[in-house]
Amino acid sequence: MATATHSTAPTLIGSVQRALRLLEAVGSHADGAPAKQLAREAGLPLSTTYHLLRTLAHEGYLRRESGVFVLGDAAGRLMGVGAVQNRRSKIEDSLARWRDAIGVPVYFALYREGEIEVVAVSDTPTAPAVDEWADFRETGHAHAIGQCLLSQLDDRSRQDYLDRHPVRPVTPYTVPDRRALLERLGSVERMRPLVERQEYALGTVCAAVPITVGSAAATMAISLPLHQEERLGPAIDRLRTEIGCLVSSFAFSISI
Repeated sequence: MATATHSTAPTLIGSVQRALRLLEAVGSHADGAPAKQLAREAGLPLSTTYHLLRTLAHEGYLRRESGVFVLGDAAGRLMGVGAVQNRRSKIEDSLARWRDAIGVPVYFALYREGEIEVVAVSDTPTAPAVDEWADFRETGHAHAIGQCLLSQLDDRSRQDYLDRHPVRPVTPYTVPDRRALLERLGSVERMRPLVERQEYALGTVCAAVPITVGSAAATMAISLPLHQEERLGPAIDRLRTEIGCLVSSFAFSISI
């Protein structure tokens, strides 16, 4: 007996397709366009166009101004999400390139809204990143990323962070107390790499390079097993040499 072959084509929602075509048509006009022109460009009946335009305006995706339709705030938020995703993708691609070139895991982090945020990490099975066994946000005193970011803050911001995330032992090598940490951070030369040995993870050494954009703090960092510590200096020197190119290749935006 013959078996019937069923189509696996997806079920498409026509009204959604038409609304998206209208949004694309509006987005192609910097100064907006009237309904009749949008109907022609989207290939839609005028009555359907009016109905969709009213709906999209009600939901905030469009706005009517002086007889023409322009993109609204909701559409802007969608584009903002896309821009953030695009920047993240560029950051991840750049980290992967330099991971392969230098042969070590590479990290990008920033200090935002009072917290340490690791934005992206690139590693390989043969050169794995440090396992985040203790929350990076709460243990900034113990790892190179956190120490580098804290060193870039003003006194008030640094004290605020430490009030909320007190210095505590993470390994036997962790800086012993708040006073010792502040002395160390105070001795760091501006824009110099910061190196940490086994303070966050036993058997690991890390180095972080500061990146300052205006009043915002960011850092690029690398890590290595302790027995490969001799590679740390050359690796961080190469990263520092290329840091301007890295920032440029990121299409860097501290707002990410």
